[in-house]
Amino acid sequence: MEQYLGIDVGGTNVKMGIVDATNGRISNFYSHDTASWRKSGHFIERLGDAISLQLNEYPSVRRVGIGVPGLITRDRTTLLEITAIPEIDGITIVPDLKKRFPNHEFYLENDANAAALGEYYFGEEKLPEDYIFVTLGTGVGGAAIIDKKVFKGGGGNAMEPGHIPSKNSRVLERNIGKKELLDMANEMRSKYTGQTQLPADGTISTTGLVAAAGEGDELAKQIFDEMGYMLGDGLVAMIRILDITTVLIGGGISASFEYIMPAVNERLHYWLTPYYEKTLVVKRATLANDAGLLGAASLCFD
Repeated sequence: MEQYLGIDVGGTNVKMGIVDATNGRISNFYSHDTASWRKSGHFIERLGDAISLQLNEYPSVRRVGIGVPGLITRDRTTLLEITAIPEIDGITIVPDLKKRFPNHEFYLENDANAAALGEYYFGEEKLPEDYIFVTLGTGVGGAAIIDKKVFKGGGGNAMEPGHIPSKNSRVLERNIGKKELLDMANEMRSKYTGQTQLPADGTISTTGLVAAAGEGDELAKQIFDEMGYMLGDGLVAMIRILDITTVLIGGGISASFEYIMPAVNERLHYWLTPYYEKTLVVKRATLANDAGLLGAASLCFD
């Protein structure tokens, strides 16, 4: 039974665990708050200490996958811009860890790319070898998997759908990222005169929005229609450029999937020709909270 160590480095927590390569079962799960490692001034050293504990307990593990929230070099060895943890920018993380653990192999990837790949190897449904993956959360992230491999682009950091132009002279994630979605919801609520269960005091939450839409609240549905409209136009651009017609939607705000899809589908139908529509599939990603860790582990496959 082959096993890999998967590591999901995040702005809030660093999560890691031993992943069964056959079925994706996670064991020896460990999570540490990112802030204390940052304050120590020795983030990579503390990460190495945590890795050491895992490898000592599982000596048969030889491959380690690491997902990070930011830009990395095309050769996947060095951290370039990790916005949530800027003090590790420029660190040659793979050579540094390889020096400490010479008998192990390390694989580095952007976290959205890793999560996308994880859906292929560990997701609940069989996927084609080419698909687009979009994450809806604090921002809007994404990836393209082509021939079962991450599409890197020219410099190594392709597929940033959150930064494509959108409505209101903003990029997409400045329209439908979590904060921006709630800002839009509260603004629409302030102008709404019909019946709604959404609060008028500026305290609408994403959970509340989803719950209201599930109960047929007209304003909640209008808010998700507006979100779906903007996301749909963004997906059209990605589909036409990449010529890929399987799309997965993940991330925390993907809980709104069924409520944004009517507007998404309307935009896709408006812009796409039959060539694309006949094979078009848009569905929700399946790995949920384990996407980052399982995605990191999936980097270890040949």
